[in-house]
Amino acid sequence: MYTYDFAAPSCRDVRRTGGKAAGLAEMTAAGLPVAPGFAVTASAYRAFLGQGAVRAQLTAILDDLGDRRDPAAFDTADRAITELFRSVPLPDEVATAVRSAYAELCTTTGVENVAVAVRSSATAEDSVGASFAGEFETWVDIVGADEVLAHVHQCYVSVYSGRVLSYLAEKSISPNDIEMAVVVQKTVRARSAGVMFTISPTSGDRSTIALEASWGLGLSVVGGEVTPDRFLVDKIAMTVTERTLGDKRIEYRRGDAAQDVPADRRDMLCLDDDEILALAALGRKLEGMHGAPQDIEFAVDEELEPGRNLLLLQCRPETVWSGIERKPAFDATAGLMGWVTGSTSGAVPAPAETHDLSHQH
Repeated sequence: MYTYDFAAPSCRDVRRTGGKAAGLAEMTAAGLPVAPGFAVTASAYRAFLGQGAVRAQLTAILDDLGDRRDPAAFDTADRAITELFRSVPLPDEVATAVRSAYAELCTTTGVENVAVAVRSSATAEDSVGASFAGEFETWVDIVGADEVLAHVHQCYVSVYSGRVLSYLAEKSISPNDIEMAVVVQKTVRARSAGVMFTISPTSGDRSTIALEASWGLGLSVVGGEVTPDRFLVDKIAMTVTERTLGDKRIEYRRGDAAQDVPADRRDMLCLDDDEILALAALGRKLEGMHGAPQDIEFAVDEELEPGRNLLLLQCRPETVWSGIERKPAFDATAGLMGWVTGSTSGAVPAPAETHDLSHQH
């Protein structure tokens, strides 16, 4: 199969559809609010590589790269693979399957030539040990079957960008282990969008849910073009404990260009308490489903009424604190007073790497 609807059980297989698509399929199966869409499977990518001598040429380029880790070598390999992949069209059978799935999505949404986001979904993506957040490409507001096909192809072209090759080397992941699936999902008309962690990204506190959001699509947050609003929620009491106003001067209402935020909204929080707590409840449910802290992208759709307007865009394991071994909260050898004074001192372990809450894709 070259495509799977999010509702298909096979779409939940990360080996077939990659981390993004599998996460969306899991949320769909759980009845969580997800914009409809489909995955173009890793089998389609393999069919693309199976044309002529493409796979042999790719292997030769990667073998020539070897264990080198310098930026110049990554860029050279990037250019060679980009040139190779751009010269090869999608196989006819893959193009036919994608056209059919896109037509079905238009029927499902009731929108002719529905605008979609096209997002890379690597099959090695978003394991707890290696998050590819921000390493692969996303395009939004893609309209029409021809453009969808062009951007699926572009996802393939971007598989081995210089930054991806650098990241793989840093994580000691073989480039040959990467296969590319693609998510095609109805574009959300976001009034606000952001990212939520079901653990504090700064301290690792499991009792805290942290959110960052800005006006419009999440592109302004991803690009560091705004300082988003920040919110903290007590996961136990389900109360908002902190609200920090950001500096939100621009927004993306569509996927093409930024526009200025009107003055009357610049000093206004982009989420109200009801939305924050509803999102936190969804985050807590997802953490329970996966048995571990989660990193979740969300949007508030301006075309839907309150109560139906919160949509989950992506869910993946949190990767900074998940691998840190924690000491027991109470050390029986230290005595009760030692535990009390230790636990009130505010000491927390330093994270192995900084996780930017605004790092969204």
